Amino acid sequence: MSAPATFTAYIEHVQQQLTRAVEVNLAAITTAADWIATAIEAGRPLHVFGASHAGLLAQDLFFRAGGLVPVQPILPAGLMLNERPVQRTSRLERLPGFAATFMDDLHLDRADALLVISVSGRNPVAVEACQLAQRAGARVIALTSVAYSSRVQARVGSLRLYEAADLCLDLPAVHGDAVLQVTADGPAVGPTSTAVGSAILHGLSCEVAALLCRRGMSPPVFASANLDDSDARNNALLATYADRITYTH
Repeated sequence: MSAPATFTAYIEHVQQQLTRAVEVNLAAITTAADWIATAIEAGRPLHVFGASHAGLLAQDLFFRAGGLVPVQPILPAGLMLNERPVQRTSRLERLPGFAATFMDDLHLDRADALLVISVSGRNPVAVEACQLAQRAGARVIALTSVAYSSRVQARVGSLRLYEAADLCLDLPAVHGDAVLQVTADGPAVGPTSTAVGSAILHGLSCEVAALLCRRGMSPPVFASANLDDSDARNNALLATYADRITYTH
């Protein structure tokens, strides 16, 4: 049986972008891991924000088997994919000033680290979340596609996310995200940013855990809830961070 050609082509694109992600991000990953590990050592969680499909990447780091425990996703009503009508998410992420409605509640300071995820990096909600955190003294790491973002204009103001953040993790992606043209006149299919972005962020989490080990701290990592002996360990970690992360409230 011959391999499905379009499926194979999509996987090849993802593999190429993963290779590119390693090539362009080594220095930034080292710095990002240092900032996140330092925040965790200080008892702070990593705050993570993304709107719409970028929010899936934020959620993928939260309460995850093999993932870091001190991760606080920022999941504002109206910006997640359970919003109905779902088109409202696009309107709100383009709305100047909307980021302040949820960022002001975080009370960030210079001990904190914030990861902001936006593939295009052009919408005000991501850029303003970055800037509000910076004004509070927090370090801001962006995960965004520089190639994509550099081909579009900021919707409000002059800065795109990669230009505003303190540190940029470059998510290899094409303009428009989707990589395969299967019709002569329709849009491309096969977005790659979720697959590649998730790999970058989980790889970053692994680097943070290893760095904490080298600094003498046992990394707070969830074991799979489907392992028979994991509940006691996970519950102890949840109790440790109960006052800082909204796992139970």
